[in-house]
Amino acid sequence: MFDRNQLQAARRIVVKVGTSTLTHPNGKLNYSRIEGLVRELANAVNAGKQILLVSSGAVGAGMDRLGWKEKPKTIPAKQAAAAVGQGILMHTYEKLFAEYGQVVAQVLLTREDSVNRRRYANSRNTLLTLLDIGVIPIINENDAVSIDELKIGDNDTLSANVAAIVDADLLIILSDVDGVYSANPQTDPQARLLPEIAEVTPEVEAICGGAGTMRGTGGMLTKMAAARMAMNSGIVMVIASGGRDGVVQSILDGKPIGTLFPPRQNRLQFRKRWLAFGARIKGRLTVDKGCAQALLSNGSSLLAAGIKSVDGSFEQGSTVSIVNPDGWEIARGLVNYSTDDVRKIMGAHTHEIAEILGHKPYDEVVHRDNLVLLSRHETEEAKC
Repeated sequence: MFDRNQLQAARRIVVKVGTSTLTHPNGKLNYSRIEGLVRELANAVNAGKQILLVSSGAVGAGMDRLGWKEKPKTIPAKQAAAAVGQGILMHTYEKLFAEYGQVVAQVLLTREDSVNRRRYANSRNTLLTLLDIGVIPIINENDAVSIDELKIGDNDTLSANVAAIVDADLLIILSDVDGVYSANPQTDPQARLLPEIAEVTPEVEAICGGAGTMRGTGGMLTKMAAARMAMNSGIVMVIASGGRDGVVQSILDGKPIGTLFPPRQNRLQFRKRWLAFGARIKGRLTVDKGCAQALLSNGSSLLAAGIKSVDGSFEQGSTVSIVNPDGWEIARGLVNYSTDDVRKIMGAHTHEIAEILGHKPYDEVVHRDNLVLLSRHETEEAKC
């Protein structure tokens, strides 16, 4: 079991702060809250930590400057608000961090920076260089030009992606809630805060549904996606309230604050992190229960015999999602066959592939070396 006291040794830390934490209920920036966060992060840097800040708030800041009372509903309007607000938000951070002797850099990322492996590696090199020279990167999605990011609508996933890119020790997501509850605390008086979640299961996701606030876009469900990404990358994650004074330092001191997500034992290699969380998913392969058990317990390659259905359109070398019969994603990997070929050979034994296709370039549909496991369920012994 993970001991929170281990957090005291965390050196490279990604902190994500949401719009609802940075703004008042009327949508205007909460400068007192922002200054408190800046002071904490600057103090952590002075103590020898490396800090990366993933900040929402650009759209909210733009809404305030433009005099808009409601969040824009169209992509162009959101982009316009982000374009206005990004400079305001960055100027605020730059001014406040400078008062504490810190230098900051603005880094705008898009989905393409994750999908393209060369750009993924370049993002890593840039961020690590900034940290090495003592600069605090302030990161946001490039909302002013990127349509995909606004459709995804959250910085939770971005923060987990950044944490994986830089091999962070800890990811802290500051929200307007104290952590993950056993039920909705707004409607269920019996709801209790969960101090730790060992794995994000379908049951956990079921209690975390729902959209974000009027000012924010990411609900608790997006934080669960971030948790899966962080945990599978060997990174500790904590969800806590951004409205609590000294919250970051309290977490770093190992105090029982928020909900902790312990890391899996292994840290994915850089290539496999990109494969699991950077590459764009082109399709989905549903496998039978026995095959799912074999993948998770034995680390087997995925053979055609265990595949029950195929969705999407992909070519050889594309990244596909592998799900169990219940639709729960258990792995991702690089596929050795196209969509049409997989449909022809699914359910067939390996020695039958050549007869079906007229050739057999690979025994495996997805080789174990190109496979990343994302779950620890169904670990009974079986063969794929």
